[in-house]
Amino acid sequence: MDCHQDNSSQGEVLPQPNEFQKLLQSLPIRKSLLNTNLYLYDGSWIGESCLESLIDFQQNFQAQDTDIILVTTPKSGTTWLKALVFTITQRFQYKISDENHPLVTTNPHGLVPFFESYRSIAAGMPRLFATHISYTMLPESIKTSKCKIIYLCRNPRDTFVSMWYFGHQIMSKLDPSSQFPSPEECLEQFCEGVIHYGPFWEQILQYWKLSNEMPEKVLFLKYEELKGDIIAQCKKMADFMNCSFSSEEENDGVIKDIAKFCSFEHLSNLEVNNQTEERSVPRLDNGMFFRKGEIGDWKNLITTSMAEKLDQFVEQKLQGSGLKLN
Repeated sequence: MDCHQDNSSQGEVLPQPNEFQKLLQSLPIRKSLLNTNLYLYDGSWIGESCLESLIDFQQNFQAQDTDIILVTTPKSGTTWLKALVFTITQRFQYKISDENHPLVTTNPHGLVPFFESYRSIAAGMPRLFATHISYTMLPESIKTSKCKIIYLCRNPRDTFVSMWYFGHQIMSKLDPSSQFPSPEECLEQFCEGVIHYGPFWEQILQYWKLSNEMPEKVLFLKYEELKGDIIAQCKKMADFMNCSFSSEEENDGVIKDIAKFCSFEHLSNLEVNNQTEERSVPRLDNGMFFRKGEIGDWKNLITTSMAEKLDQFVEQKLQGSGLKLN
């Protein structure tokens, strides 16, 4: 993800360019799949522009007890989760039957800003934010406040394949003459953890452990469970966010209507999500966030042996945690 940079003064001042450059020079560096620099900062691989914004965020962001933080590994259902949480929490202010509902006119990423560009907007109350960073990198105000964290992860097979297509699409737009690495090459780097916000398994394990230790603070969701029973998962999210659906709402089909309204089929066909000129994330067309949204799409890109290798790797990393992602 490309991060918006805003150098306007707010709270503590950003490190001077020379200070930031000194920091970069002190960090391990690797090339990303997009041939950009990644820096190992606090255990995670972060791009340069994201890192500068992240440090500003860590220094300046002050959480409110009513904030809701959405955390995902990249390409694991971030857009969908943003749409669902926005619609659930704002359902009394915006009726989904209204043709001017914010999701009809604005991409989900424009309604729920990433912390990495948190100065942009925070629509409505409660304030909704999103990020791909690990728990250890969050500001203390988030950890010590009563704000809620919803974490969503996805089967690594489909996450990897979605990431590969997304990276290929970005590279094709930025540099059409370049050759994007093969799935085999990318899988090696994926398993090595040298990807944006990686290693992915360490982030997943952090939030999994926290969800068991502090279930009132962290809700851990799986993409496959959202797809399997969206009604139950919407009710779970609403209960967790202290905005439960009433019996009357359930009887009136409100949850079903929200699920349909936020579905891949509906969102991907909206005009705002098919535009190439309007971008909720810098340099990324809104339509790039909608490809298939299917479970098992890995079969169309990687071989069974590659998938099995990834399964064995993930099983080893998650060993003893009680968490299964297959």
